[in-house]
Formats: sequence, C-alpha cells, structure tokens
Amino acid sequence: MTGLSFVDLEVCNMMELVIDSIRVSLLNHQRVVILKEKDTERYLPIWIGPPEADAIAVRLQEVSVPRPLTHDLMHNCIKSMGGIIDHIVVSSMENDTYFATIVVRKGDKTVEIDARPSDALALAVRADVQIFAAPEVMEKCGVRLDKDTGLAVIGTDDDSNPPTRVGGPVGEEERERLSVFSEFIESLDIGDLDADDESEDGSNSDGDQPVAGD
Repeated sequence: MTGLSFVDLEVCNMMELVIDSIRVSLLNHQRVVILKEKDTERYLPIWIGPPEADAIAVRLQEVSVPRPLTHDLMHNCIKSMGGIIDHIVVSSMENDTYFATIVVRKGDKTVEIDARPSDALALAVRADVQIFAAPEVMEKCGVRLDKDTGLAVIGTDDDSNPPTRVGGPVGEEERERLSVFSEFIESLDIGDLDADDESEDGSNSDGDQPVAGD
C-alpha cells in the first residue's frame, strides 16, 4: 500500500454506498434518501429536508435548470478555487443526527469539510464522486433483511455483534430507538420523489436524521 495517502488508507476501511432512491412519506410528506451498500442488500435511510431532496433528485434525473442552484454554486466555488471534491463520507451518527464529511483535494493538500449528509450527497452527485459510510454507522444503523426469517434487522451477521430484529421482543429503550426503522421498512412501497415535486416548508436545518428523527 506504498504511496497511499492517509485519506486513501481511511477510505479502504469505509463502506461504499450508492443512492438507491429518494422517497416521500405519504403520512407526513417528509423525504427520506435511501442509500444502499454497494454489492450487498443493506440500506441506510436518512430523513432529509424537501429542498435538499429536490436538489439531489434534480441532478440524478438530469433536470435542466436555468440558473445554478445553491449546491451548483457550492460545487462551482470549490472548482473555481482550484479544489476537487474527492469523495464524501457519512462519518457518524450522534443523538439521532447523522454527520458527514466532504473531502476536497487541492494539489497535494486535502481538506475535510463538515457537512450534513443531504448537502454532501447533493455535492457528490454533482461531482460524480464516491459515497462512503463509516463501518460503525452501518453496523449501528444499516437495515437489511434476514435471510432465514425475512425480517428487517439492524446489525451484522457477526456473532460478536448479533443483529436486532426490528419489531421483535426488545427492551423499551431499544423499542423506542428502533420503532422508526419499523416504520421505514413498512413504508418501502411509498412512492419515489418526482422531479417536479414542489418544495415544502419544514426542512430540518440542524442536521439530517436517521429514521429515528423527530
């Protein structure tokens, strides 16, 4: 691994994700971006605000806009100052809020910029760069279907870290933390976000939430 930078070595330990879909809840009209771990059937759902969802969807669906949107402006500013977005990372989840990092290269220098995952994703699709998640984020919040039971579970197949079945017999604290994951699994058939869906008020400006948000 000679010649790899610290950032390259760090990425080697990350889980690569792709954007599976952006969906809108028919109950509260909130948006959820569903990230899928590449080459596996494990998902990471994150509630995001309507403007950020629209910003991601517009780019994914290659919708033409007459003037640069906010995330287009951010991307253009980085490029104009000689920077290149290398990749983004969903780096942690604390107090029911996800945190992300935008990794920018400028010559031999690397800068890590703290960001909400929704903003980081909106930039990632514009720069066409890889999306990663820290292993601990996927272990704590990744949702998959158990091969034997078909139930939605959070966790891994590792015996040292047994998965928790969503909706199963768990303690009160675990039930409260996992209840919204049950809602997510039960609503997987909700419609995809249309590109021309109008933005609504009520986005979360403090940070992006897992399905355990307010």
